[in-house]
Amino acid sequence: MPLLHLCRPEEWEHAQGEGAYRTDSLATEGFIHCSTPEQIVATAQRHRAGQQGLLLLVIDPQRVRAEIRYEAAKNGESYPHIYGTLNTDAVTSVQPFPLQPDGTFRPPVLPAES
Repeated sequence: MPLLHLCRPEEWEHAQGEGAYRTDSLATEGFIHCSTPEQIVATAQRHRAGQQGLLLLVIDPQRVRAEIRYEAAKNGESYPHIYGTLNTDAVTSVQPFPLQPDGTFRPPVLPAES
């Protein structure tokens, strides 16, 4: 099952030039927040409400070089966290994650796993 992460286009563009993706949370909390496909819409609504122009990174956890831990959040759900930088070659797809006219997000259509 892929991991999902939302970012702004300029963050992804910078990561491609560096070969690694970093977030503010990596510096402040020690990890990069991710979601499962089932969690991504609620995550977007909670943490990215009203934001337009987001990108969805689809991540193959088998390719991630840093440690991945599933940890409980305040809502009782377990979320994947990447403890280190995300190597860009672990990202298998990047797609727009548009804010809908009604201000909500829709579940993404993910590429079929091979």
